[in-house]
Parts: sequence; C-alpha cells; structure tokens
Amino acid sequence: MLKNKDAITFGIICLILTIGICVQIKTVNISGTTTSTNKQLNNLKTQVLRMKERCDEIYEKIDVSQNELEKTRKNVTSNDTELKALEEKINKYNILLGYTDVKGQGVRITLADAVTSNALKVLYDSTDLIIHDRDLLLVVNELKTSGAEAIEINGKRILGNTAISCDGNVVAINGEKVSSPFTINAIGFPERLAIINNTNGYLKELEKYGIKTTFKSENEIIISKHIRGNSFKYAKTIK
Repeated sequence: MLKNKDAITFGIICLILTIGICVQIKTVNISGTTTSTNKQLNNLKTQVLRMKERCDEIYEKIDVSQNELEKTRKNVTSNDTELKALEEKINKYNILLGYTDVKGQGVRITLADAVTSNALKVLYDSTDLIIHDRDLLLVVNELKTSGAEAIEINGKRILGNTAISCDGNVVAINGEKVSSPFTINAIGFPERLAIINNTNGYLKELEKYGIKTTFKSENEIIISKHIRGNSFKYAKTIK
C-alpha cells in the first residue's frame, strides 16, 4: 500500500516537473521570437528613416535646382519682351500645377473631430462624430466651385490629381497621413468662398454632428508649393 502511495506521489512530482519544463521551454521560445521580431522591426524602422532622409536630401537638391533655374530664366528674359511673355505663361501654369509658392487673400478653415458626449452617442453613430476623407473632399470641392485658386490641407497642396483617402483612423493625402484637427487654407475671393459657411454650406452640415469648425477670412494666405514630383505612367503628350 505504501509502495502504491509512493508511486503515485512520485508520478505527480514527475508530472509537475514535466509541466514546469514545458512552460519554461515555451517561455524561452516566445522570448526568443519576441526578441527576433523586435530586432526585425528596429531594422525596418532604421531603413525607413534612412530612406526618408535620402528622399528629403533629393527633394532639397531639386528645390535648390528649381530656384537656380528660375533665377537664370528671369535673367535671360529680363531684356526680351517675347521671352518675358513666355516666362509669365510658365509662371501661370506653375501656379495651376502647384509647383510654386503662392499668396493672396482667402480663407482659413479648421475642422476637428467631435468631443464625444452621451447625448451625441445617443443621436449618432460614433463614426459620424469624426472627420472622414469624404468630408475633406466635399469641402475641397465646394471651395473649388466657389472659385478657390489654391488649396492646402495641413500643409499638403491640393492639386488636380490629388488623392484624398481613408487610411485606418487617419486620412491620407497623396499617401501622406494627416489627422484631425485639419487646417484648410484657400486663396480666392473671401466673399465667394464664404458660401461654404452659409446656412446651407457643408460646414453647417458637419456642425450638426458635433464637428468643431471655424471659418475666418484672411487678407493674406500663404500656400506652399507641392514638393513631391508627379509621375505619369499612362498619360502622354500629343505631338
């Protein structure tokens, strides 16, 4: 009888030791995997940062080259009426393409997600209380319809082919992530641009959902040029 008890006790001890060893091995494996994953993530982050630094350097060189080209062009065309007219045409198209800094009278709009309250939770779905890509698109389109000549959102110049899309909890403008609050600058005749802030304007529609909006006319709005080059894969010029 004692032998049976000893055997049972010994068996329980062996089982406990076996479970302990398995748990320890699993913990070591998880720890090793986590360490390896963290190392890979750190390496990827380092590569991304290096690529970003490299891209910034290239764009800075492009910016310097463009400034030098502009100076040279002005010197060449200063004493030639025909070339000066051509220079003015180039400047006009650069403004349309967003390749130059611009300033002028206009408006500044800010949009911020609603501060969630119990009342808003009851009335609306939580997704209605935040600013989406479609909201920014509607604001941009309404500003364009009202005669805006240049627009930017959080420092990102809006061009004819600018993509504004949803990217998780944020919005991507040409692939670059931006988040609330959004500052929208638009150059144009302020009284016409103010339509967006009228009773039937889209800003008032957003305010119904608790979205915070501000609208202010400015004597001078400065909008920076688009610094990322556009590449066209399918569109070709007709000669």
